[in-house]
Amino acid sequence: MIYASFALLFSAAALTACSDDDVTGDPARNWEGTTELFIPTDEAGFSTYYTPAVGRVGDPMPFFDKKEGNFKVLYLQEFTNNMAYRYHPIWAVQTTDGCNYEPLGEVLPVGSNDYQQDAALGTGCCYYSEKEGLYYVYYTGHNPNSKYTEAVMRATSPDFKTWTKDNLWQLNGPEFGYSSVDFRDPQVFEAEDGLYHMVIATKPVSGGDPVFAEFTSSDLKTWQHAGRFPMIWDRMLECPDIFKMGQYWYLVYSESVRTSWSRKVKYMVASSYDDLKACLGGSPRWPADGHEGVLDSRAFYAGKTAGNGTDRYIWGWCPFRSGGSIHEMNVNVGGGDGNEPNWSGALVCHKLIQHADGTLTLGAVPAMASKYNKSMPVNVMASSGYNNGTLSGDGAYALFSRLGAHNHISMTVKTSNNWDKFGISFVRGTDSEKYYTVVVNPEDENHRKVNFEQEGPTGQGFVDGIDGYWFERPSDNVYHIDIYTDNSVMVMYINDNVCYTNRIYGIQKNCWSINNYGGSVTVSDVKVSEY
Repeated sequence: MIYASFALLFSAAALTACSDDDVTGDPARNWEGTTELFIPTDEAGFSTYYTPAVGRVGDPMPFFDKKEGNFKVLYLQEFTNNMAYRYHPIWAVQTTDGCNYEPLGEVLPVGSNDYQQDAALGTGCCYYSEKEGLYYVYYTGHNPNSKYTEAVMRATSPDFKTWTKDNLWQLNGPEFGYSSVDFRDPQVFEAEDGLYHMVIATKPVSGGDPVFAEFTSSDLKTWQHAGRFPMIWDRMLECPDIFKMGQYWYLVYSESVRTSWSRKVKYMVASSYDDLKACLGGSPRWPADGHEGVLDSRAFYAGKTAGNGTDRYIWGWCPFRSGGSIHEMNVNVGGGDGNEPNWSGALVCHKLIQHADGTLTLGAVPAMASKYNKSMPVNVMASSGYNNGTLSGDGAYALFSRLGAHNHISMTVKTSNNWDKFGISFVRGTDSEKYYTVVVNPEDENHRKVNFEQEGPTGQGFVDGIDGYWFERPSDNVYHIDIYTDNSVMVMYINDNVCYTNRIYGIQKNCWSINNYGGSVTVSDVKVSEY
């Protein structure tokens, strides 16, 4: 792919700030060559980080369809105004590459009345039986009006178009010693014993810490209870996904602890399925990655994976923020400031990167780079403490020309010592009272963490609850950075070792900057492309 070169150009207009009265979102105005804050609006639907034109994406259920040779991602369709008891029908999209999607519409409707077990639908999984030529969807039927608030149900289809709900079959938690309120998120996989296994997130009927209920089957139809195994302490591990990748077994889960430091997608790894279960319980055996298996920020949730035999990808959702426009004061610090983020949003896909020791990190889907293939000029519009690619001193920055609606930003940053701190800002104009920065922050001499800050004269500084995870400082102090945006969704990757997702309204059609906070950093090979 061809990108624009890093042009060291200045715009005379950039050096003249305007008053707040001049800041509008008027699309008719010629904004080229200006640096004042623009008030953009998200598109009705997103293409890369898929969002339907109406509603939002909840809890994805991906699988690789061997019959059609593509990935299908079922998800819970969220509407702004759901019915009281009947909500979250299962819809689907299909993709071959994880960044271009074809909507398939509704797969499973909600129940036809307020008293059916599946009046509302919850997450589950889809599995294709090559032997039968039949698709199975196992899902959660949720209804507080029913005898069981939650039960596991299923539906089948020969063609992924016409579906039949099996109304004569369901798994009910109390019949096996589990809760009737929490009995959900079924996931089906093949294990080392040649059987199909199903794990269900639940709690003992007598109370106590949550557990995984396990069932086995030889034919995907009749299931036998095979016992239970613990989660981690008192934490509910939602949306479990168990799979083998290379020589390792993995459990990917979403930890639903309602605190600003948790509620993230994590994983466990072991050399066998039985050993994987032994990683859990009161003495968890965390992956050897230094951050308890955390894969992304708090803005990526309900992640589940699917593989095509060569590559494996993970899909989750990036939550929307209440307000949804930078017209709303402080909208970019809501839903991530220690409170529970909103449920549902945009579908985000990453590639799983497996390291030699079995640890995982997330990287960009390979097709992203070829999709964002329209090179754009990269002009320095204003700066301070900047000289020929080097930013020196606290507060040094280089402000670059406006972005589009869908952007790929890449660069290399080299710090001068083990303590240098730098950041990349969005929604920044020469007249901005506040703007939003992802900061690569030194937690100590040898570790970094991506923080989120609201900077500027009226900015609040650090935003709680949307920071990333600890990672080791690169031994050479070199950071290769790729950032992809689709409207208000932003994902940053560093050295194939760090993934950070966030929702930042106002990115598109505004300037952006690279900043330094003491010491000096050298920035090179800055490129921007769009699609």
